[in-house]
Amino acid sequence: MTLIVFDIGNVLLQWDPKAAFRHAFTSDAEIDALLDEVGFYDWNFEQDRGRTRAEAVAAISAQWPDHTDLMDGYFDRFGLTIRERIEGTWAIIAALRARDHRLWALTNFSADTWPEALRLHPDLTDVFEGIVVSAHERMVKPDREIFDLLCGRAGVAPDQCYFTDDSAANVAGARNAGWQAHRFTGAERLRVDLRERGFL
Repeated sequence: MTLIVFDIGNVLLQWDPKAAFRHAFTSDAEIDALLDEVGFYDWNFEQDRGRTRAEAVAAISAQWPDHTDLMDGYFDRFGLTIRERIEGTWAIIAALRARDHRLWALTNFSADTWPEALRLHPDLTDVFEGIVVSAHERMVKPDREIFDLLCGRAGVAPDQCYFTDDSAANVAGARNAGWQAHRFTGAERLRVDLRERGFL
C-alpha cells in the first residue's frame, strides 16, 4: 500500500507571515519591505532547520537591532499566520482515510511555533499516523535525508511514498529521493492527480 504524505503549510493551512506584523504597519507593502530588509524567509528557514527562538532573535539583533522586538514578537503572534485552513485538502484527507490509506505529514516547521499549530489545529494529530517536523529532526526539505528518515520511520520503501507540497524544490527533492510527488497548486488538481493514480 502506498503511503500518502502531505506537507502542511500552504497545503493544509494557509501561511500568511504578514499577519504577524499588521498590528505595527498600515500596509502590506510596508511589511513586505521589512521582510525583504531582514531576509525573513531565509531567517525563518533556519528555525525550520532547528535554530531556536533565542538564536533567531540574536541573529536579528546582531544585524538589525531596531527590529529586534518586532521580529521576536513574530513567535508570539505566529498563531495569526495559520488561522485559515485549506478546506478542500482536508476533504481529500477525509476521503483517503475512508479508503483506509496510510497518511503521514512531512513539514518544515520551527520547534518554537509547532506547538501553536497543534493548539489551533489539534486534528493534525488525529488524521495522520505520523508527522515528521523538520526542526525536531534538524534536517529540512528538500534534502534527501528527511525523506529517507520518514521512510525508515514508517517502514516503507521510497517508491511506496506519494507526496504533495506547494514548493517546487521540495517536490523535486522528493522525486530525487525516489518518491512519487505532486506539486500542490490547489485541492481540485490534487484530487484529480490522486484519482488518476488510483488512490481515490
